[in-house]
Amino acid sequence: MEHVPALDEDLKKTLGPATAKVLAEQLGLHTALDLLHHYPRRYAERGELTSLAELADQIDEHVTVVAQVADARILTFNGGRGKRLEVTITDGSGRLQLVFFGAGVHKPHKDLLPGTRAMFAGKVGMFNRKLQLSHPAYEPLGTDASDRDAATAFANQLIPIYPACAKMESWKIAKCVDAVLPSAQEAVDPLPPALREGRGLVPLTEALLKIHRPATKADIEDARQRLKWDEAFVLQVALARRRHADAQLPAVPRRPTPGGLLDSFDAKLPFTLTDGQRTVSKEIFDDLTTSHPMHRLLQGEVGSGKTMVALRAMLAVVDSGGQAAMLAPTEVLAQQHHRSIVEMMGELAEGGMLGGSDQGTKVVLLTGSMGMPARRQALLDLVTGEAGIVIGTHALIEDKVQFHDLGLVVVDEQHRFGVEQRDALRSKGKQPPHLLVMTATPIPRTVAMTVFGDLETSVLDQLPAGRSPIATHVVPAKDKPHFLTRAWERVREEVEKGHQAYVVCPRIGDGEDEPKKKKAAEEDGDKRPPLAVLEIAEQLTRGPLAGLSVEVLHGRMDPADKDDVMRRFAAGEVKVLVATTVIEVGVNVPNSTAMVIMDADRFGVSQLHQLRGRVGRGSAPGLCLLVSEMHEASPARARLAAVAATLDGFELSRIDLEQRREGDVLGQAQSGVRSSLRMLAVIEDEEVIAQAREEATRVVAEDPGLERLPGLRTALDALLDTEREQYLEKG
Repeated sequence: MEHVPALDEDLKKTLGPATAKVLAEQLGLHTALDLLHHYPRRYAERGELTSLAELADQIDEHVTVVAQVADARILTFNGGRGKRLEVTITDGSGRLQLVFFGAGVHKPHKDLLPGTRAMFAGKVGMFNRKLQLSHPAYEPLGTDASDRDAATAFANQLIPIYPACAKMESWKIAKCVDAVLPSAQEAVDPLPPALREGRGLVPLTEALLKIHRPATKADIEDARQRLKWDEAFVLQVALARRRHADAQLPAVPRRPTPGGLLDSFDAKLPFTLTDGQRTVSKEIFDDLTTSHPMHRLLQGEVGSGKTMVALRAMLAVVDSGGQAAMLAPTEVLAQQHHRSIVEMMGELAEGGMLGGSDQGTKVVLLTGSMGMPARRQALLDLVTGEAGIVIGTHALIEDKVQFHDLGLVVVDEQHRFGVEQRDALRSKGKQPPHLLVMTATPIPRTVAMTVFGDLETSVLDQLPAGRSPIATHVVPAKDKPHFLTRAWERVREEVEKGHQAYVVCPRIGDGEDEPKKKKAAEEDGDKRPPLAVLEIAEQLTRGPLAGLSVEVLHGRMDPADKDDVMRRFAAGEVKVLVATTVIEVGVNVPNSTAMVIMDADRFGVSQLHQLRGRVGRGSAPGLCLLVSEMHEASPARARLAAVAATLDGFELSRIDLEQRREGDVLGQAQSGVRSSLRMLAVIEDEEVIAQAREEATRVVAEDPGLERLPGLRTALDALLDTEREQYLEKG
């Protein structure tokens, strides 16, 4: 009887060590189950040609196409010493050039005669503004003797095209899948039978067979629907269990004292809170008064006043006798938060100090680069309870840091912190502290449900009064160099009006980042590496911005120097700040009205929106100029046009998800989700996710330990990778 591989069997046994090694290293596939969950990206039909028209969006990606040879010719160069084979293939929607060089041109020349239909796999490149595949692997779908096996295997079938890599083409992966497909009958079905039947979903074994070897398009649809439900449901069950477990944990309820610190702070505010800030504050205060820990995600537009909401929550906790800690991802941001919170609180931030308020508390800063005496004092203030509020970086997590009574942890920019760090800080409370996670990257509802599903969500989408609109324009530096000249004139005009400006570059340019960036540029086929802070600052000082005070800011500067530059910029002494993305979050200088982003095409949509949010924070209108040398028809320019067209961060994050590979976005938000979502698209499958969340909440409420659903328990272990499990365990 033929050997049926067990689902958890190492692929070495079934496929041999060499193939297994490539699958493991290049595609992260280790077992038969991993391979069964490596689904085809799309399907080509034997009698129909696939679309070459879509390749423009897939530059630098490994693709597989099915097409017909239109013509093939050998060209010579170097006085006849060099040979190059150029093959043009077509599919009715477009044409594509294949190139082969050197001694390797004769076999493809013989194989790829005009009229031959084949599958081609390779990395999409660009040469002379034309798309091409260089030295692609190919598999003829012909009928001569040598190709008959391949042709028969694909006859009358939909051909699965798998996500592949240079060392393992799609058709080789298909053969590997054939070897493990019999083990699909061993797959444990995670869906409760009532749910599966109620929603008319096919059994798991059937879905796996249909996704890999469909007979019809209806088979593919059946399989996709079923496998999407698996992913959505198993993930939502994990999150529902986390929420259920959190609800069982004890926490100290924190109620603000009437007439206490919070009331004093509110009374001296020079402005009224927006309706959104009031609503969200109420949600947070309600959570803080319960006897189990709050787990809330506060997401808001850039500049919507999240820090104000977080500060009021911290003051409420201090009022009730507890302490609050705010964890920031960088020293620049921690110092900025400390400075702005102390300014907002005034004498209320000087508790126990001369001139401080009786109701006040101490607000301390704790970062890795602080001098020993200041650090020792900060640690002492925390352990005695003298300091009610501490703002810091990873330094807060160290063993030495002890709290008198930690009641609330505020994490700024969640995706920059690992699970372990968030957990280490929370473990410093006598009982689990309340947790508030802030993110300035607006997240579509479905992503929030998928990635932060263990947190309740509050949204701030209203900008405070007095915030100014930001005009955004794309500056095509290559096609229209005079536009760039005008951009620098605009910066000078803003400075002459008494305002300030940022210039953002993707690279530092201090030598340390040279080799890496140059190599990346060469691999990209770029003519030059990304623009650098140090080079641009020098060019501006000598040229278009001569005579203005221009300074640089980047991550590798000494912390004291960084702080000094930020202080002088905030004070208005520095007129133009040339920086990397260290200014992306939290930097608040209301007098800055202009921002020029160099090589803007090298930043993601959400990042551009974040950066742009640094201007227009005062009463004067903001201006953001996106400088790019990319061609007008390129996807990169389309991205920039989208950013210029709207100030709505939620709309942009949707565009971001649709344009980028979803894993990038999810991975940024919470690594671990990527590896468990292969079929589910969080934007398209909004309905499935919402329904799965409801079903999961119901299932967990009835059976928190999943005692009656062993298949679901097994799937939780298999589908969620270790990293994700840790995240869920620790919350």
